[in-house]
Amino acid sequence: MAVHVQSTPQVAHTPNPPGHASSQQSEHREAPLQRTNCGSHVDPKMVDWLNSTSKDTPLSEMRALYARNGYLWVKNVIPRSDVLDMREKYFSTIAPTGLLAPGTSPCDGIFNAELDPNLHQGLGATPSVSAMGTLDEIHASKEYRDFITHPELCHWVRQLMGWEKEVVLERGLLRHNVPGSKCPSGIHYDQLFLRAGDPVFVTVWVPVGNCAADCGGLMYLEKSCELAERIEKRFEERQNKEGMPMEERISAFNHHMGEFGHLSHNTETWAKEDGLGKRWLVADYEAGDVVFHSPWMIHSSSRNCDDTGKIRLSSDLRFYEDGAKLDERWTKTFYNGDRL
Repeated sequence: MAVHVQSTPQVAHTPNPPGHASSQQSEHREAPLQRTNCGSHVDPKMVDWLNSTSKDTPLSEMRALYARNGYLWVKNVIPRSDVLDMREKYFSTIAPTGLLAPGTSPCDGIFNAELDPNLHQGLGATPSVSAMGTLDEIHASKEYRDFITHPELCHWVRQLMGWEKEVVLERGLLRHNVPGSKCPSGIHYDQLFLRAGDPVFVTVWVPVGNCAADCGGLMYLEKSCELAERIEKRFEERQNKEGMPMEERISAFNHHMGEFGHLSHNTETWAKEDGLGKRWLVADYEAGDVVFHSPWMIHSSSRNCDDTGKIRLSSDLRFYEDGAKLDERWTKTFYNGDRL
């Protein structure tokens, strides 16, 4: 069943209308250096700011922005206190692994600098063995199950997409990104991981706590949805030529894919070459913010370079319209070893 954003006007849009969008671009602030997994920094000319949208922006305008840009970053969607409660729950649960600096608050989420950051990565990379059972516990907890169905979040999904009823996939994910570690999110578009369903869902990315642009949050490749669709079509053509079995076709980890199912981990060279010179868009996210993005929006995260040791925590959720063909593999709660 095809799902479309309803009543999406295809009209010209004036960037940053007063009172509706972030002032980040209008101030022409220089974006902070984004460090890659390869040890270098992304060329500053290849980095710009993501535009935010306030909650009082007309819905028709929000839908037009989402359709045009592939994302919509809305400020203050979820009460800040609810987000910080989730952050505290996560780090309180994982604290016995030694992840946090001694004497610090779980809500602050400060990394223990005595540890090797590459041995304490979050989901999307390689979590420490000691954390695996804890991560399973957190994802199955009532607090997280309530969080992914937060009334404000679900309301916004229905409003933006024009759906009467939404379905959230049970396999929501919480990811932490410690300073200095290999970043947990390589370059990808979400349909890579949900190929058994139609590309008609919306991803909701939630920063669980404040996350400055140098703290390892998501960065988006500007206007990249059409590019992602072309890339996926090339994958399909190669799979057809090889006669690849369906079980392998729907896997993000088949032999066509890179490490952890990603297109690449080098955000600088990939954007200049395969990314056709498009820029990475970064942001200073705050607790309560939400980014809605298309299944085809190409994105990644840079390394966390926060000089105070703050661990980035975020959650990514997927919503379909009720009745759409969804990826049934994602209808079960995450557990380590589910191979998705």
